[in-house]
Amino acid sequence: MVLELQGVRLLTDPGSFTDAQNELTGIDAVLITHEHQDHLHIESLKKILANNPQAVVVSNNAVGSILQKEGIAYTKVADGESTEIKGIKVEGFGKDHALVYPPNLGLVENTGYFVADTFYFPGDNFHNPGKQIDILALPVADPWMKIADAVDFAKLVKARTAFGVHDAMIQPFFRGFVGNLLKNFVPETQYISLADGETKEF
Repeated sequence: MVLELQGVRLLTDPGSFTDAQNELTGIDAVLITHEHQDHLHIESLKKILANNPQAVVVSNNAVGSILQKEGIAYTKVADGESTEIKGIKVEGFGKDHALVYPPNLGLVENTGYFVADTFYFPGDNFHNPGKQIDILALPVADPWMKIADAVDFAKLVKARTAFGVHDAMIQPFFRGFVGNLLKNFVPETQYISLADGETKEF
């Protein structure tokens, strides 16, 4: 996902399930929420940095230790920390990845990122940043969650607008079902279902 605010372009979680990120240019920063392969793919990250030598990598302690072993510099932003990318504030929220299966499958450090007091991308957990969210990247499908979790989180944070992410497991024709649930149970949030590769201005 590429987020552009005030001319600053941020790439989130370049993982192994796509290679589209490898051709991107004009990226100012890469935000990495956690170390799982669908969010961090070292080969892709190296290609991104080769194409965008000015880009800053932002992540937490756990990802940082992996990056250091690969000789990749990063700016640490974990829970309760923040940085600025060309005047755009990036804050970290949350410490843990959601449990995939008991007793501890999937448990790694996960940091959600709140950008410019506007946009929130929680990674693989539903950690509430405790701030008003204007635009929410809402996880809607994965082994660590059920759809009710997404609806409950949307009800809790009451973002103005939300769009589904982490939805590759859902057949494209079924992605609208999530929107219908949100419309019924969280009418105060406008839900948008984006197709792969689609661009949307908010």
